[in-house]
Amino acid sequence: MISMDTTELNLDFNNTQIAFAHKPDSELKATTLLFKLMNKPRLVEWGSTLSLFALKLHFPFTKWIIKKSIFTQFCGGTTLLETQSTVDHLQRHRVLTVLDYGAEGQSEEPDLDQALQEFLRAIEFAGSNSSIPVVSTKVTALASDEVLERVGRRTDLSTADQAAFERVQDRLDQMCRKAAEIDVKIFVDAEESWMQETIDRMVEEMMEKYNREKVVVYNTFQMYRTDRLDYLKSSYADALAKGYMLGAKLVRGAYMEKERERAAERGYPSPIYPDKQATDHAYDEAVRFCVDHYDTMASCNASHNAASNLLQARLIVERGIHRNHPHLNFCQLQGMSDNITFNLADAGFNVAKYVVYGPVQKVIHYLIRRAEENTSVTGDLSRELALLQKEKLRRGI
Repeated sequence: MISMDTTELNLDFNNTQIAFAHKPDSELKATTLLFKLMNKPRLVEWGSTLSLFALKLHFPFTKWIIKKSIFTQFCGGTTLLETQSTVDHLQRHRVLTVLDYGAEGQSEEPDLDQALQEFLRAIEFAGSNSSIPVVSTKVTALASDEVLERVGRRTDLSTADQAAFERVQDRLDQMCRKAAEIDVKIFVDAEESWMQETIDRMVEEMMEKYNREKVVVYNTFQMYRTDRLDYLKSSYADALAKGYMLGAKLVRGAYMEKERERAAERGYPSPIYPDKQATDHAYDEAVRFCVDHYDTMASCNASHNAASNLLQARLIVERGIHRNHPHLNFCQLQGMSDNITFNLADAGFNVAKYVVYGPVQKVIHYLIRRAEENTSVTGDLSRELALLQKEKLRRGI
């Protein structure tokens, strides 16, 4: 449990009554059972493998079983229309929505074009709904990993590669242009370091083009990388020099093992901090930087770390900034860290849930990652499960 004095903020991340007020008893029991199952590493590993196998072979009832269990916890629906009930439910508790179409890792041009059309529909959907200020996108849903990596190496590209990359740039530009037209924001997710330089350059171009009068486009900064704090600061300086506003979404990072393994295999220094303490320090320094410059940039603290969220909340209050200032935001994933999200919303801060949607076969890898994140390798109860059980005890159910 979190032991922090948050009285002066009227904010307590241990308050499970507020955290789970949106869940009736039946849903609270079902969620608790799901997190108990996800605390069993072997069960998660077995279930993930079986799910992928069953979906590939089109076994009967596979999609139905997934939808009624883990999909319900971590996703908003299979289509945009299905997400509306989730969006409305969150809005009733003063929580905004970041729409996130769950496609990723695609490589065929028809799939990439189809993803673009889905993102454009999501932007239009968000534009008609005041509680959906942001649509998130992954460039890996708009481009093949191979093309992004080859462009990042800055080697001579083949004619086919060049044409493919130009199509990627056009897809991202179509999204950002549509978002700017109808006053919706775009979060561009971060990827592995060997693709990220390409993505950074693309997002910088979009920010320079569309962030002139307001922040439309946000780049994502993975603060477990040793170079990202400096990159955040240089990105801000570059934006000021070129007359646009920086949009920055802060995350810790999602590819630590993959990054370290690749660096070891290829003989270059790991781009990742050696320990959690160093990552936490860099992350919190980035939070301070964003709050320090909130009047000339916009940021989103997209963390599940209670201390980092508390830090930003305290800085906002201590400096007399409005709690709901549009340039200072918080965000957590749907189905996780409700104790952070709903308590921030109750205390008056701008906070949203990342609501992933899409067909089961498109989002299955996302769901597996969420299950793995909530697995306890030591056999101890996870943070999520401990909070759920505390609320069950409080309700006497």
